[in-house]
Amino acid sequence: MNSTQAWVAYLSKVELPVLANTLRRISELTDSRNSTVNELANVILNDAQLTSQVLRLSNTVFYNQTRTQVSTVSRAITLIGFDAVKSMAISSLIVDSLLQRNDRPHLLRCLARAIHAAVQARCLMPKRNETALEEVFIGALLMNIGELAFWSCETEQATELEQRLRLEEPPVEAQKAVLHTTFTEITRGLVDAWSLGPFISDVVSPGQANSPAASLVRNSVEMARLSENGWRGDDMDKVLERLGKDIGETPAAVRDQVKVNATEATRVAVSLGIPQVTALMPGNQQDNGSAVRKAPDMDPELQLQILRDLTQSLAEKPDINEICQLVIEGIQRAIGMQRVALLMNDRSGRELVPRKLSGRGTDEWRDNFAISRDGTGPLGSLLPHASCSVYQPKPNAEAVPYDRWLGRVPALVGPLRANGRLIGLFYADNAAGDYVPSEQQLTAFGHFIQNAQLCLNLIASS
Repeated sequence: MNSTQAWVAYLSKVELPVLANTLRRISELTDSRNSTVNELANVILNDAQLTSQVLRLSNTVFYNQTRTQVSTVSRAITLIGFDAVKSMAISSLIVDSLLQRNDRPHLLRCLARAIHAAVQARCLMPKRNETALEEVFIGALLMNIGELAFWSCETEQATELEQRLRLEEPPVEAQKAVLHTTFTEITRGLVDAWSLGPFISDVVSPGQANSPAASLVRNSVEMARLSENGWRGDDMDKVLERLGKDIGETPAAVRDQVKVNATEATRVAVSLGIPQVTALMPGNQQDNGSAVRKAPDMDPELQLQILRDLTQSLAEKPDINEICQLVIEGIQRAIGMQRVALLMNDRSGRELVPRKLSGRGTDEWRDNFAISRDGTGPLGSLLPHASCSVYQPKPNAEAVPYDRWLGRVPALVGPLRANGRLIGLFYADNAAGDYVPSEQQLTAFGHFIQNAQLCLNLIASS
């Protein structure tokens, strides 16, 4: 492949045809008449993972400041708005479609930058209407879709470009040498081929932006890139000045605001199910720019809310399925763990197998994930101790063929017992997230597991 057109065709037709078609369908829905609302709901409901992600986002403060619980897609569109739900769907699609294919460091960094820029653009946008807010969010998210799409693919060119960048070759020169084009040109081709709309076309087109909103998006993306090396410096001062002109604020006021927005961006990343990229956000990096190996911030308010819901459910007639679903939601959303599983005894009583799963990359677990109760096999070491604990893999931990991270990354494990006998366990990890769960995460994990155990005890005694 040696041209922009060839890369656009390859990414659209060979590597990402489903993403291209779904994004095209969602992008073409541009107003909120009833027929279009139904069409948007149907596009989302056709994908169980997308439905789950949209509902999760619909219950975050970033989108739902009323805190009214949302449990259906139709209700989300009615309460939060057509454009906001469309924005959530596009965000979730991008993250899910790309990360399930690959988790190379360049893709994670690009996703972190895209989410950070999108949140900045939306938070900085002078409050006009919902459509404008979501337009700049999606514009910033997709401004580098060519680069995101490229790094999600396992190609010889990706490996070669990665090596050149490691040797600190200038990025654009390296792209031209390997791809015979640039990420910017590929992005423009994809925006056109995937019919992503006139606003995004304006954002990625050469020359001056045609609107203040498009200028805001461009400057937000540039600011997100520069912030990876801190909030100071000549280049950062210049981009903050341009942002000030975009929104009618002083550079000093903008600097204060973007620091607050960066914290919001880490929360949105966790809500999207990719807490591992929060280490790449500004404020979470070492001075040399490498990511700190530390767990993302938790959401104590959400943790408290879910614990209250659990207490209420236990006070009524306890249902073990409902309780365990709430526990899994708490572990994933409030604690910030990407992948969660509840495993229970199989019929033979010799293995623990999945009963409930949540998170990206867990589809293969349903038919393959099994832990021998006698502690043998590649995952036998995941058997929990007397209480909840942090699982630390051995350096030479054996890989399982269906998941490259299972048993090979730090995780949280907690037992479920009946009459003192182990009958199940909760497991949670962050796949490619390169850090050990914190003491605070372990403590919160233990609180959630206690509720599941309490429900089992209540059922057993009734």
